[in-house]
Amino acid sequence: MGIARRVGFSAGVSDIPLYQPVHQPVLLREAVEQLAVRSGWVCVDATAGEGGHSLALLQASAPSGRVLGIDRDPRSLARAERRLSQFGDRFIPAQGNYADLGQLAQGANIVQVDGVLLDVGLSSWQLEAAGAGFSFQRDEPLDMRFDPINTWPDAAELVNQLSEDELGKLLFQYGEEPRARTIARALVQARQASPVRTTGQLVKLLEAIPGLGRGRRTHPATRTFQALRIAVNDELTNLEAGIKAAIDLLKPAGRLVVISYHSLEDRLVKQTLAYQAASCVCPAEIPVCVCNHQATVRIINRRIIRPAPAEVAANPRSRSARMRVAEKL
Repeated sequence: MGIARRVGFSAGVSDIPLYQPVHQPVLLREAVEQLAVRSGWVCVDATAGEGGHSLALLQASAPSGRVLGIDRDPRSLARAERRLSQFGDRFIPAQGNYADLGQLAQGANIVQVDGVLLDVGLSSWQLEAAGAGFSFQRDEPLDMRFDPINTWPDAAELVNQLSEDELGKLLFQYGEEPRARTIARALVQARQASPVRTTGQLVKLLEAIPGLGRGRRTHPATRTFQALRIAVNDELTNLEAGIKAAIDLLKPAGRLVVISYHSLEDRLVKQTLAYQAASCVCPAEIPVCVCNHQATVRIINRRIIRPAPAEVAANPRSRSARMRVAEKL
């Protein structure tokens, strides 16, 4: 993995059309307000995407503030760099995993920062762009890797190589799919005849399972696709590591804002921040503290912050967003 590597416009990245729709950043006003951005601040947009949040952070920290924009997807980061070119070296693009935030900051000669934003959802561009396999609305290779250059197993490899039991556990754990075992059984039976290599094949298999998705507002493939994407990119492990790395990088009184989109993510964010905010983590049955744990943050909002009705009406994909905020002690 390249640490703090400026993305160039080589083949496969430079040919991304600029006219494609720009992703609408979720909870934009709330993110800037909760980070309490001021002129001259140094902030991290740890999931820069197409640069929507970074743009707002650069404007709020003008004229001299800087933003380290991190993304695993070189295609998204290239779009952000182009969009924010007007800010010159105030925007520092870095391709990588926010779990490696400390190393990425060090590579950009940044020792401490005033704020960190983690928006852990997929961008609209990633869902709608052809070839990545994130969407069940097109027939394309079943990939789902955020960084297509890396060689870790893609979604097709998981679907075709995991045992029925392993697939069932994956779908239940990461997709919270109540019919995980039924789906796993159907996938194993189907791949015996022919490997499942495309999103279209997977969707047809899922749609053929009687009653799958009944009573839900979402497509019957939604939870399966979510589970595979999380597993392929090891998202939950990276999220926990990213929160801890962000806290380490923050100055005292610096703030961390995390925006998540489903219960698995939000539960992990809540639990990780609660642990970091606790002055003691000893089991309840121990009468005297022996853990010597020191709180590193204080929780700013006990109740999660959600998009206003006007934002949901303008951007329906924002409806599941949940924001949590913590301040470094």
